[in-house]
Amino acid sequence: MAEQVHPSLPSSIDETIDMLGDQNYLSGRALATVIFLALKMKRPLFLEGEAGVGKTEIAKVLAKALDRPLIRLQCYEGLDIASAVYEWNYPAQMLEIRLAEASGIRDRDRIESDIFSERYLIRRPVLQALSSTQGKSPVFLIDELDRTDEAFEAYLLEVLSDFQVTIPELGTIKAAEPPIVIITTNRTREVHDALKRRCLYHWVDYPDASQELEIIRRKVPNCSEALSAQIVAYVQKLRTLDLFKNPGVAETIDWATALTELDRLALDPETISDTIGTLLKYQDDIARIQGGEGSKVLADVKNELQAAG
Repeated sequence: MAEQVHPSLPSSIDETIDMLGDQNYLSGRALATVIFLALKMKRPLFLEGEAGVGKTEIAKVLAKALDRPLIRLQCYEGLDIASAVYEWNYPAQMLEIRLAEASGIRDRDRIESDIFSERYLIRRPVLQALSSTQGKSPVFLIDELDRTDEAFEAYLLEVLSDFQVTIPELGTIKAAEPPIVIITTNRTREVHDALKRRCLYHWVDYPDASQELEIIRRKVPNCSEALSAQIVAYVQKLRTLDLFKNPGVAETIDWATALTELDRLALDPETISDTIGTLLKYQDDIARIQGGEGSKVLADVKNELQAAG
C-alpha cells in the first residue's frame, strides 16, 4: 500500500487565505498571516476573543485542510495531569499482579517492569499530541485555556517549551515533530505572560457585515439574499447594544438556519420574538429585545437597507 501523502503547508499568506477559504472559513489577511507564520515557525498560536467568533473552528479547519488528526483538550476548572496527559490502567495492572502471583512469579522487579509498560499506559490528549511521526503531526487544540487553574497552566508551559512529557516509570517521551498547537481563550481570566511569550498571538474579533454575509451565504446557502442581509444587519446592530452576551457568528448561522427551516423570507417582530432564543442565550437580553428594543432595531435595519438600495 502506498504511503498516504498529506497536503503540504501553505507557502504564502495568499495560499493560507485560499486554504481556509476552501474549507469555507473566511479569514482576514491579519489572521491568515499569523496562521501562516505559526505553521512556518512551528510556534503555538494563541487565539483570544469573545465566545462564538470562530476560534475553535480555526483548529478544525486546519486539521481538515492539512489532513491531520485533530486532538482536542477541552479545559475546565480542576483539570489535572491524569485527565489531560496520561494515567495508568490501574484495574488492568492489578489483574496482571494477581495473575503473576497465581503463576508463582515473585520477582517484584519483573512484575513492576511489566505493569509499568506502554501496554498499560492510557494516553490523554497532551500525550496523544506528542505521539506523532515525522511529517504527520496532529493539530492540537487546547480549548478555553482560561478555564483551568494556574497550576495546570504552569505545567503546560513546560510541555510547550520542549514538546515532551516525562513519565517517571517510563522516562521522557518527546514529539518526533511538534504538533500544530492552537490555544484559545475567552479571556475570563488573564493567562500568564510566560505562556503567551511562547506563542504567536491574535485577537479574533467579530466579522464585519460583508464578511458575515458571505459566511451566511456559504454556511446556509438556502437562506434568501434578502433575509440574509436582514439577519446580518440585525445581528450587527445587536452587538452595539451592550448586551450581557453578544451573539457570535455561530449564533448568526443558527438563526439563519432556523429561519430558513421555518420558510421565512423576511424578519418581522413576531418571528424575531419566537426565534430569539436561537440568537441570544441570556434571559435579560431576550427580555430586553422582546420588550420593544428589538422592534426599534428592526425598523432601523429596514430603513438602512432600503436607503442602501
